[in-house]
Amino acid sequence: MKALYVVLLGAAVLVVRFTIRRRRRRRQAEHADADAMDDTRPTRPGRAPRARWDTVERSLGDVGLVAGREIRERVRGRIFRVGTVVILVVVAACIVIPALHKSSGPMLQRIGIVGGLSPAARHLVETAGKVNQDTVRFVPERSLMTAKVDLRSGRVDAVISASGEILLDQPVDSGKSSADPGLVEDVAEYLGVLEAYQRAALTPGQAMVISHAKPVAVRSLVRGPGGTTKITSVVGLVLLFFMLTQYCTWILIGVMQEKASRVVEVLLAMVRPLQLLGGKVVGIGLVALGQAALVVGFALAVGAAVGSDLLHGAAPVALLAELLWLVLGYAFYCWVYAAAGSTAERQDQVQTLALPLSLPILFAYVYSITVASTGSPNLFFEVLAYFPPTAPFCMSVLVGLGQVSWWQFVISVLIDIAATGAMALFAARIYRRAVLRTGSRVRLLELLGRPAR
Repeated sequence: MKALYVVLLGAAVLVVRFTIRRRRRRRQAEHADADAMDDTRPTRPGRAPRARWDTVERSLGDVGLVAGREIRERVRGRIFRVGTVVILVVVAACIVIPALHKSSGPMLQRIGIVGGLSPAARHLVETAGKVNQDTVRFVPERSLMTAKVDLRSGRVDAVISASGEILLDQPVDSGKSSADPGLVEDVAEYLGVLEAYQRAALTPGQAMVISHAKPVAVRSLVRGPGGTTKITSVVGLVLLFFMLTQYCTWILIGVMQEKASRVVEVLLAMVRPLQLLGGKVVGIGLVALGQAALVVGFALAVGAAVGSDLLHGAAPVALLAELLWLVLGYAFYCWVYAAAGSTAERQDQVQTLALPLSLPILFAYVYSITVASTGSPNLFFEVLAYFPPTAPFCMSVLVGLGQVSWWQFVISVLIDIAATGAMALFAARIYRRAVLRTGSRVRLLELLGRPAR
C-alpha cells in the first residue's frame, strides 16, 4: 500500500504543477500583446531567463530562432501536456501494479524432487524461499520423465534432479515460467555452495574449491532467447516507435499548416529553405528527446520508490545503443516527413501521405519485437540492421542480444549518418520547390524534374 500512496502523491503533484503552469501561461499570453507594444517598459526581473534564451537562439543563427519557435509552440500545446501526463500515468501503472501484485503475499512454489534431497539441501531450499518471501512445498517425483511431465502440466514449478540440476519448463527470464526467478537463482547458488562444502574438508586446497563455488546449472526444457535479452530492449523499441510516429507526424502536419496558411511565404523571405526546415527538425527533435528523457527518468524513479525490478539489469551498452538510435532514427525520418508535408496543403492529403511513410517504421517495429522475443535473428534481419529505414530498430535489437561486434555497429551508424545527410539535401530540394506551390497536391515526379525557367 505504501507504493500506491507514493504513486498517488506523485500524480497529485504532477496535476497541481500542470494546472499552475497552465494558468501562468494563460496570464502571460493575455499580456503578451501589451508588452510587445510598449518598448519603453523596463525589463522585469522575471524576464531574465527569457532574455538568456533569446541570446542562445541568436547565437545559433536563423536555425536557432526557428527551433526556439517550434519548441515554444509544442511545449505550450495542450495535446503535448495532456499526452505527457497520460504517458507518465501509464508508465507508473505498468511499474506499480506488478510490484503490488508481487508484494501482496507469499507465492507458493512447488519443487519437485527426483531421487531424494538431503536434510541440509532441504533446509537451504526452505531458507531461499523465506528470503524471497515464497512458501516452498516439496513434491516427490518417481523419475525424471515423470518430473518433466509435471513441469509441462504445471503441477510443479521447478524440479531438482538427482544430479543436482534445476529443471524449468520455460526460461526464468522469459516471463512465461511460474517459478520465482529470485528463488531459482538463490537455490542454484546455495546448492552449489553445499556441493562444494561436501567435496571440501577445510584443507587449504579444498577451501579454495569452496571460495570458487558456482551456482548449479539451470536448464530449461524449452530453449529461450538467452540471458542477454533484457526488458530494456522491448522498452526501447516501444519508445522509438512512439517517437518516430508521433513527432515525425508533427513535422508533417506543421509543414502542411504553414504552407496552407501562407505563413511559409513570410518565413522564407527571412531565412533559407534549409535553415527553416532544419530549425523545425531540431526544435521538434529536442522536444521529443526531452519527453523521452522525462519518461525514462520517471520510470526509474517510480521503480526505485516501489522496489520494482522491472528495469533492473539493463546493460549500459544496450541502453546507450537504444538512446543513440533514438536520435539517428528521428534524424533520418524527420526529413522524409518534412519533404512529404511540403507537397500537401489539406488534412486529407496528410492522412494519405502518413500511411505509406509509416509502413517501414511499422514493419521494422513488429519484426524487431518478434526477434527480440525469440532471440534468434536470421540473415535477413541482420541485413536490415544496415539499411537506414530499419537500422534503428534492428541494430538496437542485435546489440541487446549481444550478436553484433563494435565495428559492425560503427559501420551501421556511419551508413545511417551518410543516408541522413543525403536525405536532408533531397528533402530541402523538394521543400524548396513544393512549399510555395498551391492549388493541388504536388507530385513527386514533378519535383524531381528540371525546374522551369
